Amino acid sequence: MDPYLYQYAVGSIVFFTGMFYAWRQGYVGLSGSGLRNLALCMGGLFLFAGVQGYLQYAPMVEAEAVAYTGDPLEKRQLGTTLDYGIMIGYFLAMLAIGTWFGRGQTTTKDFFFGGQRFSWWLIAFSLVATTIGSYSFVKYSKIAYEYGLASTQTYMNDWFWVPFLIFGWLPILYFSRVVSIPEYFARRFNPLSRNLATGLLLFYLVGYVGINLFTMGQALNILVGWPVFWASAGVAAISATYVTFGGQTSVIMTDLFQGVMLLATGMLILVLGIDYLGGFDVFWSHLPRGHRQAFPAFNADPALPAVGIFWQDAMANSAMFYFLNQGMVMRLMAARSVKDSRRAVVTMLIVLMPIAAVVVASGGWVGKALSHAGVLPELDGAEAFFIASEFLAVPGVFGLIMAALTAALMSTVDTLITAISAIVVNDIYKPIKPEAEERDLLKAARMTSVAIAVIGVGLVPVFASFKSIYSAHGAFTAAVTPPLVITLLLGVFWRRFTPAAAVATMIGGSAVIFFSILVPEIITPFAHGVPMLDVDPDEFLAGKNQYKFMRGFFGLVVCFVIGVGVSLFTKPKKLEDIKGLVWGTISDAIFHYKGAAGSEEESDWAHPTAARDDELADYRGVGQLPIIRISRALAEQLEAKVDDLIYVSDKRAWLGGLRSTHAMVSEIDDSLEGESVVMGEAMWTLIVKGREDAVLRVKRLY
Repeated sequence: MDPYLYQYAVGSIVFFTGMFYAWRQGYVGLSGSGLRNLALCMGGLFLFAGVQGYLQYAPMVEAEAVAYTGDPLEKRQLGTTLDYGIMIGYFLAMLAIGTWFGRGQTTTKDFFFGGQRFSWWLIAFSLVATTIGSYSFVKYSKIAYEYGLASTQTYMNDWFWVPFLIFGWLPILYFSRVVSIPEYFARRFNPLSRNLATGLLLFYLVGYVGINLFTMGQALNILVGWPVFWASAGVAAISATYVTFGGQTSVIMTDLFQGVMLLATGMLILVLGIDYLGGFDVFWSHLPRGHRQAFPAFNADPALPAVGIFWQDAMANSAMFYFLNQGMVMRLMAARSVKDSRRAVVTMLIVLMPIAAVVVASGGWVGKALSHAGVLPELDGAEAFFIASEFLAVPGVFGLIMAALTAALMSTVDTLITAISAIVVNDIYKPIKPEAEERDLLKAARMTSVAIAVIGVGLVPVFASFKSIYSAHGAFTAAVTPPLVITLLLGVFWRRFTPAAAVATMIGGSAVIFFSILVPEIITPFAHGVPMLDVDPDEFLAGKNQYKFMRGFFGLVVCFVIGVGVSLFTKPKKLEDIKGLVWGTISDAIFHYKGAAGSEEESDWAHPTAARDDELADYRGVGQLPIIRISRALAEQLEAKVDDLIYVSDKRAWLGGLRSTHAMVSEIDDSLEGESVVMGEAMWTLIVKGREDAVLRVKRLY
């Protein structure tokens, strides 16, 4: 079976099903914004299909391999004192940035969502920094060294989910005002579903913390010889510190710096390698032709089968990451509007993720080209990133590259810590103590941040038992994600899906997947011919390494059959009980969000002057937003009326929303001259104080 044709045949079914839902809801059409959305979605699909098709099939010239004649590489400490000084300085800088921008967090909305006020470009960079973990550099450089550009398959297959995500799930998620994924399960299904989702999500997220800390500990062990466990503990302590102080705002601002850092320095490795070999053509020709294909063999190699990567990553893990990963959900909900959330997702997937695919794999590609050209001997794939980086970089630059590895770790761990805190506070602490005040919830969130860092360090020895980080990551995600993915997708896009089916899918699916670890032979009929890997029978739960990729497909099929089967024999909720929580009811979700009827349309920007009225101290709506008065001229400019939602920001767009907030129009005041807005003390302090003579940026939302 051809892996390219297989991926786009199955992936297109997912993509065009999502497009059908988007068309039914009016997001896609043949005119106006619908045509624009159609062109965008189809353009993205054809772009990825074209790039991968070229890599898979185009004729290419391969240079003759050159034997290495130099001295064997010695095991030694990599880097210089300057390099380690730069790494330590980077740690301290991130700590300072995180604590500085996280000042003044007084509510859980601020702590978990940063006040829902950030611009799309800031969210996009933050999403990429979250996506690229420290494990990404080590994991994908190893795969890139051994298999070449097939390492990009994971980063180039997410587009299939875009219609479902940006036109289906994203507006429901944003307008429903859920704090956590389990809260959505409670409202869509029942309290038992919430409890099950809480347990599964915490297992998934805490496991991810452990994988990232293990990777960083392993990297520091290779670099300086520190014990893996204690190196992991040190990194966890720094990440937990600034998250505990500043929550989501600290995470977003540090991730902006870290996203730029890891993209720039990761590209630097590729540029240095190309320059050393004498240009791109020489570098490209010294990658064996098999290393320039977009896909590995379909099913011949159980260590990296293309069909397994597709089902475990493109289908199960990508859906889990974009729809259910609490860290991703919180980042998307931190945007100032649904439109900005969509822009962030599209920018991330179509621009930044392909760059990220190059960044995380560049060390492996360069290492292989240097080995093929006889510059370096054959390398251990797990060390290719470190050896190639130090070989090419002068002292100091190597330190910057290692700081990028640090950035990748911290930008993922900090997101995971805030995500877990949100679930613990919203789905465990609040139900137990419904009378808890805001300060109690904030205290619980901060205590959870510290506890999660400790638990993550405790999981390091567990992941150290796997032969490779790629194996640990693949086995973990394939085993955990299918029950949650199927439950959420059926819950959002099939109104007939019942609460009983949701419970059965999570319990039954998890049980069958665990049984497949004990008896992996039951996956054989679903394995697409991928051979079952030989393992040590004495290893703890040895079956976790057998069919570790195809277990994702097996789990999706089993969970889907359970969900559909149970739904057909049980009673669904009435539509009026789930309006705003399922596809086709976005208008109901908007009404819930702003407390009045509305649409997804936004006004153009206006630039009014500001005035202060300390008597405007009330808060309205489900979101408890501050109230403002606006002049008749501004109301006409924005086409706004009483009870409309207004976004008010400092004029400096490059701040990305740091000095901004949403507000509700309480009155259109005919006594105000020109375009002007009157706000209370809290809003004035946040947005205007210190720049009283400057105009603002204002737009009406929904």
